[in-house]
Amino acid sequence: MTSIRGILPAPVSDARPAERHSGHLHRYASTLLSTSDRWVAEPTPTLNVSLPFRRGSFASLAEALDYAARGETGLNFFDARGQLLSSLSYRRLRFEAQSFARRLISAGFGAGERLVIVADTWPGFCVAFFGCQYAGVVPVPVPVPVGLGAKAHYIFQLRRQILSSQALGILAPDELIDFARSAAEDTTARHAGGMAVFDAFPEAKVDLRPLGAGLPCYVQFSSGSTRAPLGVDIRQDQLMANIDGSITAQGLDEYDSGVSWLPLYHDMGLIGFVLAPMCAQRSVDLLAPRDFARRPMQWLSLISRRRATITYSPSFGYDLLTRRAQTGPVGELDLSCVRLAGVGADMIQLPVLRRFADAFQAAGFDERAFMPSYGMAEVCVGLSFSAPFGGARTDSFTDPQSGRTREFVICGRVMAGHTVEIRAEDGTPLGERHIGRLFVRGPSVMPGYFQKNDESAGVLRDGWLDTGDLGYWHKGELVITGRAKDLIIVNGRNIWPQDIEWAVEALPQVGRGDACAFSIDNGDAESVVVIVQAYPSEPAERETLVGDIRQAVKEAVGVDGRVVLIKRQPGLPRTSSGKLSRAHARSKFAAGDYST
Repeated sequence: MTSIRGILPAPVSDARPAERHSGHLHRYASTLLSTSDRWVAEPTPTLNVSLPFRRGSFASLAEALDYAARGETGLNFFDARGQLLSSLSYRRLRFEAQSFARRLISAGFGAGERLVIVADTWPGFCVAFFGCQYAGVVPVPVPVPVGLGAKAHYIFQLRRQILSSQALGILAPDELIDFARSAAEDTTARHAGGMAVFDAFPEAKVDLRPLGAGLPCYVQFSSGSTRAPLGVDIRQDQLMANIDGSITAQGLDEYDSGVSWLPLYHDMGLIGFVLAPMCAQRSVDLLAPRDFARRPMQWLSLISRRRATITYSPSFGYDLLTRRAQTGPVGELDLSCVRLAGVGADMIQLPVLRRFADAFQAAGFDERAFMPSYGMAEVCVGLSFSAPFGGARTDSFTDPQSGRTREFVICGRVMAGHTVEIRAEDGTPLGERHIGRLFVRGPSVMPGYFQKNDESAGVLRDGWLDTGDLGYWHKGELVITGRAKDLIIVNGRNIWPQDIEWAVEALPQVGRGDACAFSIDNGDAESVVVIVQAYPSEPAERETLVGDIRQAVKEAVGVDGRVVLIKRQPGLPRTSSGKLSRAHARSKFAAGDYST
């Protein structure tokens, strides 16, 4: 398996992913062996012996790491076989980050300048990211390559991100050095390469200049693929407010620890399982997305072995594990330790969660651990959370136009200090159980997109952020129904693309995540198009499948749809966070990229 829902990177060399990843980590380990205590062969503990637990309330990431470094907890990196590759205590992370910071300063990185960092799951990324914090340099985490044969496109995207951020340098894992150097040609990035390039800078005896309150923190590029990259300007104040709010909403305490396979270039992986745990002095075990792709059950195995209490995933991660449970060692797992199994990053599918709970009930998993949530990079990450250990709850909503009823997962209460309005098209706030567009204001809302004034003005007005999402209120809690730009309107009827996609994916010939629905303007009216990532070899089988899909669409939403079958390579377009990009699929269809 090379990728799952687009969030999991494929190999970029002939070596097997785990071999390349572990080899790179061990090469990094060798750079840490210059003193006897710089490499630890055991994972960091859950509990700090002497450091009092503090639930956030720091002014900056550097201040938070200064505090966490006084304890014993930290980050642990595991491979696809569940073997510990490296551990990085917060104490060691601070030491290495400050050394890296002095090297950046001596190399001429000025305060406020940017460093692009390819955010693979390895200790070097964390050292560089926090090194920037201490050097006054703004890190720009970017994705690893996704999909086979993606080198040219990846270099193109990487180059656009360098140009957009006007970065002075780019740091990449060893296996991606050539990509980074190619992308950096004829740009502002005069330093490009692996950790060895930056280790070669002299560590001058200079004063650190940490990014403090009111200053930038990092640039988080949006995951859109049909436009020039937009970098969310994440500031220290906004990030710390969001982390404090999420820690409180999730009820973190000194006994919690986490396990994650989420990519560190995505807000849920970076903030949820590196930055926020550090601000709460929690240990986290990290599995690279590529290794999760190879051995998905290792995610749950790590939770079981390490007695982790917190994890998170989009719906498709839980769905994948449910399918693997049919042949996997469920009886060897003990998931009774999990008190928070977060769900987010995409529309939450209740049937997926129910199947997962049924499949792993024998392993001790309690479905009350599910915590549906909602958020976006423009508010750092999370905005609303369900109650801890409250499980996934739903509301049945009847569309007043069609009379059809569907279940939506309730995404909880808005984080303290934030205000959400659900507005009609004329801007009027709507009451209970009326679908409208979500607007939010509060301490987590971004000041704007990095050096993109027009784009910022398009979503920010009078302190309110237009999220672009649709939803409604249910007894003081948010229910998200989809993206406004993805809503299909046929003959005045609102049709949710997920209803079509999930109906098609229920067919035995179609896999989860293999359908994409959108509408096109044919001149007289809107019509529905369904792109399906399935292509039987025999023409008769393809014809039968097309007929089955049309029937499924008809039964689900009562309209006829145009069906296009495509092969898995290159497959459906996805964002860097793994979300289906319906807008990109629509553009490709309009351009004739999909055969009909």
